[in-house]
Amino acid sequence: MAPSSAGFVTALTTAALATVGFLAYQASATAPGKAGPDGTPAAVASQVPQVKRDPTALPAGSGEGSRVVYSLDADRVWLVGPADTVTRTFEVTPGSVDPAPGVYAVTSRSNAITGTDGIPVEHVVRFASGADGVAIGFSAAVRDPAPLAGSDAVLTGGIRESRADGDAMWTFAMIGAKVVVIH
Repeated sequence: MAPSSAGFVTALTTAALATVGFLAYQASATAPGKAGPDGTPAAVASQVPQVKRDPTALPAGSGEGSRVVYSLDADRVWLVGPADTVTRTFEVTPGSVDPAPGVYAVTSRSNAITGTDGIPVEHVVRFASGADGVAIGFSAAVRDPAPLAGSDAVLTGGIRESRADGDAMWTFAMIGAKVVVIH
């Protein structure tokens, strides 16, 4: 008696499913990050480069020597000592007017003033001015008062830092200190 065509199709289907299952097992056993049979990472996982960018690392191409580096894209500042060593890095909140990327020098400093948004600030370190003549610099709010009514429409060049970061900037960035603005 010859085997029925239904039996033949069932045998082929079973063989195909077994092959697919075996290939899926092989693929999952060698996938990166998957543990091997003894619980250790598979050999393939150790060959995958694990590159993690440190958001606080000093950006390449940000100059040399003692300087303040300000990243427009990261809203971050690095205080860099003479041996290209980062002495401090911190996040900032930019004003409504950004400086153009480039190299500047600190032109003036004020211990305490009222910002154009009506907020009292301290340790103001100015290094540029915007197209509309708006002074651009770093500063720290003395407290968190409500801004003046209508201050949303006021152009501000204040790059706000925490008070502790403002103290560090005040000590670091004297008149003539280099400020490098990057994207």
